[in-house]
Order: sequence, then structure tokens, then C-alpha cells
Amino acid sequence: MNTSQIAEFENVSKLYGGGLPGRAPVRAVEEVSFAIPAGEVFGLLGPNRAGKSTLVKLLLTICHPTSGRITRLGRAWDDRRTLARIGYIHESQSLPRYLTARGLLEYYGALAGVRPLTIRRRSAELLERVGLADRSREAIGRFSKGMLQRLALAQALLNEPDVLVFDEPTEGMDLLARRLVYEAVREQRQRGKSVILVSHALGDVEQLCDRVAVMREGRLAYLGPLAELTWDAARGAKRPLEQALESLYEVACP
Repeated sequence: MNTSQIAEFENVSKLYGGGLPGRAPVRAVEEVSFAIPAGEVFGLLGPNRAGKSTLVKLLLTICHPTSGRITRLGRAWDDRRTLARIGYIHESQSLPRYLTARGLLEYYGALAGVRPLTIRRRSAELLERVGLADRSREAIGRFSKGMLQRLALAQALLNEPDVLVFDEPTEGMDLLARRLVYEAVREQRQRGKSVILVSHALGDVEQLCDRVAVMREGRLAYLGPLAELTWDAARGAKRPLEQALESLYEVACP
């Protein structure tokens, strides 16, 4: 058991729909192996249907692997106790809209096992930080999309997580929310904690990530430092990330 790794995938495969009459199984992930060390901002890239979201779901025990081995924070993937040490933002938030902002943080804090006094302190700090302190007792059903995104960030940070998992965190975000996400990622790294960033926003990846895994058709197409991926050895110069990814996706560059 390696506690220096926040996540390890060893020969992991995931099939959907296997065994259903008249339906061929879909292989979302095939024989994937990599590890993410503590203290790293790790990018998970790839075109649509490459297997990125499936890997996140497997890591968070939202679905089960068909084969292979996964560990999370040094424990088996199905040991749910470690989930309380993770903060998660999904690209399409689905928050209970009848709750107030403060009530939502209290609810999720309790689910993560955070002590009530800590929840109250952290809620006040985070609502102030994301610009929602003056709306804390208002039902979030009345919030704009940008406000909901900032509240989701506060929720992800409430338990002071060892790992932040961001799935397309800046998609459709206003400038304030985007800046807050960047700050949260950089602070997490400074504290020696980890971030997994799933994103099509290449600017976010270039600004934030130390190392990346590029998925294509359920398999790893690249794993390593971002700087190595964007280095063009033939020219002895850096190339745009978009160009590097196009070559991996086997799409002709314009």
C-alpha cells in the first residue's frame, strides 16, 4: 500500500452494458495503468468519449471496474472512508435548490464527517471568499449559474481536502469564478495537496498542470510532464498544446 500516491490505476478496464440481451458491451477504459503522486496538479485530457470521465467515476466509486486494481489515498477503491478526504466539482452541478447556501454547506460538511463547529467556521470563511456571504440565507434556486458555480467551489473546499477533483471546472464560468478556481488549485499545490483536473480548456491546463495523461479511445496515449508533451524536439522549440494533442488524437493539423 503506497500512501505517497493519491491514486493508482493498475491494468484497469471498464465495460458498460455487458450481458444485456442484444447489446454489445462498450469498452470505455482498456488496460490503463498510471499513478498520481501527492502534491501534484494532474491533468486528464482527451477528446469526447476517450474515457476521462469514466476514470474519475472509478476513482470516486461512482462505478466499478470490470478488471484491474485501483487505490485511492493508499486504500482500496471501494473503501469509502477515503471519500471524505476528497473535494469534487462536476461539470454539471446538481445541487438541492431548496437549500440555502449555508444550509448546503452544512449538509455536505456533515456527509464528509466535518465537525459542526468547523463547518460553521469554514462556511463563513468560504462564503465570504466566493462572494456569497450576503446571500447565505437565500434559497439557491434563485441563484444565477455563476453563483451556483462559486457555491460548488466552496462546497468542494469545505472539508480541506487532500485531493481536489475538478471535472471541467471553468466551463461557462464567469471571470470571478474562474479566478477563484485558479487560486484554489495553486493553494492546494502550495499545501502539498493534490488536484486532478479534467478539462478541454487548454489554457487552464497550460496554466495549472504539472503532468498530464492523454486518453484516446479508452487507452493512454501519453503520460508525463506537460513541458515534455509540448516540446518539439525536431524544431528545438515549444509547440502549442493544441498541436501536440492533435498529433496524439491523430487529427491532421491545419
